[in-house]
Amino acid sequence: MNLTIQRSSRTAFLPSREIKTAGGYIFGFPALYAAAKRSRAIFFSAFILLAGAPGFAQITAAVAANVQFAMEDLKTQFRKATGVEVKTVYGASGKLVTQIKNGAPFDVFVSADMDFPDSLLKWGYAEAKAWPYAYGKLVLWTLKDLDLEKGMALLADSSLAKIALADPKRAPYGREAVKALERAGLYAKVQAKLVYGENISQAGQYILTGNVDIGFCAKSVVLAGEAQGKGKGKWKEVDSALYDRIAQGAVVCKYGRDNNPGPSARFLEYLYSQPARDVFAKYGYVLP
Repeated sequence: MNLTIQRSSRTAFLPSREIKTAGGYIFGFPALYAAAKRSRAIFFSAFILLAGAPGFAQITAAVAANVQFAMEDLKTQFRKATGVEVKTVYGASGKLVTQIKNGAPFDVFVSADMDFPDSLLKWGYAEAKAWPYAYGKLVLWTLKDLDLEKGMALLADSSLAKIALADPKRAPYGREAVKALERAGLYAKVQAKLVYGENISQAGQYILTGNVDIGFCAKSVVLAGEAQGKGKGKWKEVDSALYDRIAQGAVVCKYGRDNNPGPSARFLEYLYSQPARDVFAKYGYVLP
């Protein structure tokens, strides 16, 4: 397959069987990062050299729920470019990490934060430190006729009985939603109204089905519905000063390193490429 992808100012997606470093980048990562992990360079170069080898036709990626819709575009694009099929398992990042530590055969982990990938590295379930592929945005979303211009203060209104958010123990977007409530001085006032979804997708379902009055969701989920012509209700971004920046990272898992090193490394590389960045931007992510 002939494939030409222009090098961006930050990363490059290397076509099959093409090995090169240029412009201060090593396998798509900034030289600054490579210098910090120079001992990993040989390891990753071996990954890339194996990328075009026959027999590596499929990998499995554990993917944070907020990335689900973008990932469907990404894996289709990746398959067309490389011939490698990416199977996906979606869920809360914390739950996926537990599954990986318990031996789940995931080749790549695409997280909703940086802490969970770093925990895999700490315990020997990932090979190298994660770097952000995108930054997520938190929104308030409702199907009801509510005045979202009131912002977070709206949540304290006595007319609102239920507010959805993802489980803060397992889902980074839920964790940041709680921070936003606390920093706005609202958590104690609305705590009894909170309804927790296992992940951000389930929180979105609570909103879509009308089981709650309003909820916190990922901007990527809301934009996905609009892109499919299925957009419902209205939404407003949460003031970014009220929560920590949601940096999202990805890593090759130990299973991927041991069983599918070439295609796993290529898919990780691809997530930082310009074609992938274009997809992330389409779904409302802020790019590194």
